[in-house]
Amino acid sequence: MSAYLATIPSPDRGVWHLGPIPLRAYALCIIAGIIVAIWWGERRWVARGGTKGTVIDVAVFAVPFGLVGGRLYHVITDPELYFTEGRNPWNAFAIWDGGLGIWGAIALGAVGALIACRRKGIPLPAMADAVAPGIVVAQAIGRIGNYFNQELYGAHTDLPWGLEVYQRFNPEDPDNLLNGVATGHIPLPESPVHPTFLYELIWNLLVALLVVWADRRFKLGHGRAFALYVAGYTVGRGWIEMMRTDTANHILGLRVNVWTSILLFLGAAAYFVVAGKRGPREAPETLVSKDAVPEVPASETAEAGVAPSASASGEPEVTEEPEHATVAAEAPEKPTSEDTPAEKPKKTDES
Repeated sequence: MSAYLATIPSPDRGVWHLGPIPLRAYALCIIAGIIVAIWWGERRWVARGGTKGTVIDVAVFAVPFGLVGGRLYHVITDPELYFTEGRNPWNAFAIWDGGLGIWGAIALGAVGALIACRRKGIPLPAMADAVAPGIVVAQAIGRIGNYFNQELYGAHTDLPWGLEVYQRFNPEDPDNLLNGVATGHIPLPESPVHPTFLYELIWNLLVALLVVWADRRFKLGHGRAFALYVAGYTVGRGWIEMMRTDTANHILGLRVNVWTSILLFLGAAAYFVVAGKRGPREAPETLVSKDAVPEVPASETAEAGVAPSASASGEPEVTEEPEHATVAAEAPEKPTSEDTPAEKPKKTDES
């Protein structure tokens, strides 16, 4: 009984309804992760000398590309979930039900980021370094969505941190248990199980700390911080992937994502070494967007009536002259004593 009380319970559901609008925990976690990645990436980019607002502009391209790429990778590596007998092929587009492959998201997201970086005239490797720790933290937040979906767990375990998984029911669609509700807390036969989503969440946070530490200590540049993130993440993903019991395709006895992790680790390690020969980190002036508004020197702002302080938008504020100064400037000048002859003294009764 004490072992059962020490286990981690699963949520009763992963979807709530606000009237006709479904609120899905998985989608909310993905959105929260994206926000954190953009916010942190923006701070790191500006700290390196980049133009404020650039990360948000790049995200406008990278995020949609990444979502499409993540879904494509998932569908390509698990086609039997959508294109076999009895399956609905249209569910391949149901991204809200879960199923995003991080490698497809990174690959196609990089294409979107490359397009945006070229438009801005900034180097993609430097941008990748800035957003690297934010991306892996976003992945950690996304794993919380797997917890609500009650998916991506491991085999049975008697460890005190085992995860209790419950049978969910969906009277309206018995085959769609993902949107069902656990009533009565009936555990599945394999419960409790290894919470592999939690293992990866913790691992991702440790990788983020490693990247931040190494970046501060060694001033990584030219994409080396991003390469360190990929190498560190794949080390953990490889062994965690082998603990999972969900359906997956195998090549030579190993899950597809294990092979992907091995290949990406080797590629990231090689890139880390090669990029180190390119010299010091990129100069701050190379990170300034070509469409950035140039800063006006303080000496020129005083002459032009521009305050040296910046507004909230980052652009210099133009100060208006006081009204009395404007009236004085428009009033006609009085003639000086040199321009007009001196008046003769008037005679008075006293004279």
